[in-house]
Amino acid sequence: MHFKNFYYICAAKMKYILIQRNMSDQKKIKTALVSVFHKDGLDEIIKMLHANGVKLLSTGGTQKFIEGLGVPCDAVEDLTTYPSILGGRVKTLHPKVFGGILGRRDNEGDKEQMAKYAIPEIDLVIVDLYPFEDTVASGADFQSIIEKIDIGGISLIRAAAKNFKDVIIVASKAQYQQLAEMLKSKGAVSDYEDRLSFAEQAFGVSSHYDTAIHAWFVQQK
Repeated sequence: MHFKNFYYICAAKMKYILIQRNMSDQKKIKTALVSVFHKDGLDEIIKMLHANGVKLLSTGGTQKFIEGLGVPCDAVEDLTTYPSILGGRVKTLHPKVFGGILGRRDNEGDKEQMAKYAIPEIDLVIVDLYPFEDTVASGADFQSIIEKIDIGGISLIRAAAKNFKDVIIVASKAQYQQLAEMLKSKGAVSDYEDRLSFAEQAFGVSSHYDTAIHAWFVQQK
C-alpha cells in the first residue's frame, strides 16, 4: 500500500475513534445546582438550561434571581430538609448535595446508595466564591474578612471538578461564555473535553483562592 494512502486511512480511523469516544463520553445535563455571588451574565445561561429541560436547584439570593427570570427553581433546603444555618455559613454542605455531585454514574455501589438515600444526580454545578481578595483590599475589619472565606463554594468546586467524568463545574463568571457556547452548540449535553476543560479551570480558581487566603493569614502574624 502506498504510504500516503496508508496515512489517510489511519487518520480517518483515528478520527472515527475520537468521534465514537466523544459520543460515548457525552453526558446529558438533567439537573443543575446554581449558587453564585456574582449574577451578572447568568440570565442567558439560566434561560438556555430551562429551555433544554434542565431542573434547577439553588439557594437564597440566587434562587430569587432565577425565579425573577420566570424560571422555576427548587430550593436546596427542600432537598436537604435543612435551612441555611449559622448565619449562612452552612447551606449546601449535605450528603444529598455532595452525594449527587460525587456519585459515580458507572459505579453500581454508588448508584445503589444514591437510590437508597434518595440522592439525585447533579450534572452541572455553577458556583463562584465570596470576594475574599476584594474584601481584604477594601480595608474591611478582621471579622468581615473571615466571613468572606468561602467554605461551601470551594467544596462544591472541588467535588464537581473531582468527578469531572460525570459533572461539569463552572467556578467563575469568567467561564459563563464558554458554558453558553457549549449550550448553544450542543444543547444540554457535554463531552469529555468540555468537562475536563472546566475542571482544569476550576482547580485553578481553587488554587488561586486558597493562595490568597494563605497569604493573608501569614500577614496576621
